[in-house]
Amino acid sequence: MELDLAALAQAIREYPGLTRKRPIAEVYKSLVTDGPAGPQLPSWGDDAAAIPFPDGYLLLACDGIMTRLLVNEPYAAGKAAVMVVVGDIYSMGGRPLAMVNVLASGEPEQRAQVVAGIQKGCQKLRVPMVGGHLHPDAPAEQPALSVSILGWAQKLLRSHLARPGDDLIVACDLSGRAGCQSVVSWDANSGKTSEELLARLEVLPHIAEQELARACKDISNAGLIGTAAIMMENSGFGAEIDLAAIPRPPQIELSAWLTAFMSFGFVLSADPGRSAQVLAMFRERELAAEVIGKVQAEPLVSLVHEGRRELLMDLARQPITGISHRSP
Repeated sequence: MELDLAALAQAIREYPGLTRKRPIAEVYKSLVTDGPAGPQLPSWGDDAAAIPFPDGYLLLACDGIMTRLLVNEPYAAGKAAVMVVVGDIYSMGGRPLAMVNVLASGEPEQRAQVVAGIQKGCQKLRVPMVGGHLHPDAPAEQPALSVSILGWAQKLLRSHLARPGDDLIVACDLSGRAGCQSVVSWDANSGKTSEELLARLEVLPHIAEQELARACKDISNAGLIGTAAIMMENSGFGAEIDLAAIPRPPQIELSAWLTAFMSFGFVLSADPGRSAQVLAMFRERELAAEVIGKVQAEPLVSLVHEGRRELLMDLARQPITGISHRSP
């Protein structure tokens, strides 16, 4: 059956994991762009804030977990809270140092499962939880969890440095299974040892330190295509993405895969002369890595499949986060 490119593009544009990014621009402008540190510490969509520090950068990031995941799958939510912020640090070319959390849960069993999940995540990814704050009186149907993380990087991978002509690269782990039921996700962490997980993640600091890629983002709840589009928006350019080149596990449909949150998944932008080395570094660790497209000068993101082309979005007219370092 021929792939309906127009329907796929519409589904991606309307995917809640992507559309929920729209309010970011207003908050970012008030607190970062117009804030006292904005001109000195611009982030332009980075997964973590980079703070100059002797011999490198401190990295500071935080993330919150969706309420429905906490209610329906509290143990998985606890693990995910650790995983997502650890990914934010590695995507910037850094290594995590420590975390703190804020947990609101007034139901003892729910709270215990969330904490057990956090504990498991810390053990597997070997990042200590060194403090936090607890609200023990939150209703069971309204729990909340956020985790903040501190890391360090010698050199950075940023979100906004993709350039026209760059190869667009995706790296992911196909040896996984369907993850949480509350969100579309792919779990490639369960069943692996800490050594295996960290060996995969260590590719990112090595790429940064060898200056092999210009830009990087971890695949968030916006999905693979959505994350690539956000990188293009941050960079002020566009991309043409070849759907046939995207690595995918056979047991998951293309539309679901393109919007899935991945426990290990990164989008990178690299000079074509360095792409082969980047791909080899991921593949040496039994990860799938492919060039899936090219960065284009025009701020248009297009999907290509078997000679057909469909415009996904015009970023000049359809901003996602509203954050671009090339904005006037």
